[in-house]
Amino acid sequence: MASTPNRLRDLGTLTAGTSEVQTLTIGGTPTGGTFILRFEGNNTSAITWSATNNTLLANIQAALDAHPSLGTNGCVASAGTVTAGIGTVLLTFGAIRAKENVELMTVFKNSLTGTAPTLAIATTTPGVNASGRYAQPKEMGVDSAGTVYVNTATSGPVATWTVVGSQT
Repeated sequence: MASTPNRLRDLGTLTAGTSEVQTLTIGGTPTGGTFILRFEGNNTSAITWSATNNTLLANIQAALDAHPSLGTNGCVASAGTVTAGIGTVLLTFGAIRAKENVELMTVFKNSLTGTAPTLAIATTTPGVNASGRYAQPKEMGVDSAGTVYVNTATSGPVATWTVVGSQT
C-alpha cells in the first residue's frame, strides 16, 4: 500500500501572535450589588462587587474560570487602576485563548447599587492570531519565504515554530 506524503502546514507570514487585553472600567460610586459579563454568547455567573480589591478580583476570576468559552485562566483578571473597587480591571486572555484576536466582552447586566455605578469594557491591546494555532506537536509548516519549521511545543493551542531548514 502506497503511503501519502506528509503535507506542510502553510504558515503564511509567520507571527508569534499577541494575547488580547480588555479593560473593565468600574465607575460612579458603587456600594454593592452584582454584574454579569457576556462573552461569545454566554454569560458569566453574577459577579459580586466588593470595595476590597482582592475580593473583587477573585470574584471576577471565579466567574471567568467557570465561563464555558474560557475555562481556567482563559482570561485573567488583574488590577489596573482599581482602588476600593472603583477604576480599571485588566482582562488578559490566556491559556486556550492566548495569542488570539477575540471578540469584545460586554456587560450583560449591571445590578450595582450606589451612586450612578457604571461598567464599561474596551479593548486595550488587540489580539493577534499566532501562526498555526492548534498545530500538533512535531507538526511541520512552511512560511511564505520557504523556511521550514517544526512545532516544538509539547501541548496547548499556541505552537512554538522552530526553524529546521528551507526549501530550494
